[in-house]
Amino acid sequence: MPMPARLGRYAVRRRIGSGAFATVWLAFDEQLDSPVAIKVLAENWTEDLQVRQRFLEEGRFLRKVESPHVVTVYDAGELDDGRPYLVMSYADQGTLADRLEVDGLTPAQAFEVVRQIGTGLQTLHDRGVLHRDLKPANVLFRTVDGRVRAMVGDLGLGKSMEVSSRLTVIAGTPSFVAPEQAQGEALDARADLYSLAALTYLLLSGRAAYSHATLAAASAPGPPPPLSTPDRPVPAEVEAVVRRGLAVDREERWPDVATYLAALGAALGPVGADAPEPWLPVDPHLTQPGAAPSRAAPGSPLPEPVPPRRRRRWAAATAACLVVLAGAAAAGYVAAGDPPATETVDDSTGALTVTVPSAWDAAVATDEWQPPDQHDDYPALSVGTTPDWREQPGAEGVFLGVLPQSELPDHVPGHPECEVAHPPVEGSDAMTVVYTGCPEGDVIAERVVQVAANRLLWVQIRTGSMAAANRVLDGVETHGFG
Repeated sequence: MPMPARLGRYAVRRRIGSGAFATVWLAFDEQLDSPVAIKVLAENWTEDLQVRQRFLEEGRFLRKVESPHVVTVYDAGELDDGRPYLVMSYADQGTLADRLEVDGLTPAQAFEVVRQIGTGLQTLHDRGVLHRDLKPANVLFRTVDGRVRAMVGDLGLGKSMEVSSRLTVIAGTPSFVAPEQAQGEALDARADLYSLAALTYLLLSGRAAYSHATLAAASAPGPPPPLSTPDRPVPAEVEAVVRRGLAVDREERWPDVATYLAALGAALGPVGADAPEPWLPVDPHLTQPGAAPSRAAPGSPLPEPVPPRRRRRWAAATAACLVVLAGAAAAGYVAAGDPPATETVDDSTGALTVTVPSAWDAAVATDEWQPPDQHDDYPALSVGTTPDWREQPGAEGVFLGVLPQSELPDHVPGHPECEVAHPPVEGSDAMTVVYTGCPEGDVIAERVVQVAANRLLWVQIRTGSMAAANRVLDGVETHGFG
């Protein structure tokens, strides 16, 4: 949707972000002299009563809660075309995903983030609301009295505990979702506790506990790798607390978030109490609200925000699992050396073509797929040496899938099992990240390409060499996207 001059009585300044279901705008409340964030339901979902109801429920859930660590809804309204919108707290310091991308966190900062997020979650639970999608992208930071405060946001998958006590629709982010939620079972507060423990693991170790590609994989996870490493040692007492939070059987987890936070603080001891003042510095490179709008030109756009600082090299491996692509299949590809004999394969719609080594035609899938959080089918193509090449180290394959997205994501899926995540190669319409040092000497390549104004192409490759990955990347073609 093009930038409107106003949304209700609010002067719009610029777009903050957008997803499959909504667009978020930075606006200014002229009456109260304050910046606000306005979330507007996407145009293509206006007539979908189920999506519309879920959007409105998010506002109602947030209004139930009075907590400095939960995003506040100030107002709600409806546009002339019938789309609802929510007016919310403006997170001027971005998200936890932003922080991981730029600097990472110290152990003390990590604990304070977990403590504040957990406090917000416990407040939701006390009001009878489950979040169901806790992840770094849904942890927001806001400056209050010169200090940065963490808030839980985006209750798009939120449910009342009364409803969640019955069977519900399977949803969530695979690397952070509780097994019982991935299985579609009845839920209670311990599902959010599991997600908080997974977030704790990420913040303390610098890598995700799991890199599940699908909710099916998240439904039966094995034990996570050790939390402590030589580069990032973690006390055994802390690891025991986090692992109990990640127990597959919810009966073996901590009984509630408050108990988990108390146990984690006690295990961290002086480290947990050693948060700096202020505990997280205000970052001028993150999203800025700008000056109040002129009364004469309330809809005039702001200057472009200050570009973010250079990403840390390890950030692609620790935070890449946060994006919208995280709910799809894992990937891979081929062997190196002299260029092998090749085969060219098309998907069933004729929209996708890829040229691969001839040995890969052992497992070919040309049918359409349904991307995460989508109800419609889109072109897809999978070619590999074995049917399970996605999960099998040493196997080779490539996956292509079209996504209904209007912008490139900030990250591609991460692969914490690999030793090196090379710096992203970014262009105006594509982003590529290559991972090396993977099990069995594999090289994994992830690429996202803007192939149309409202379509992305996701490519994943597993191979034995960088040269082979590059050949297959060059052999990807699309048709009919303009």
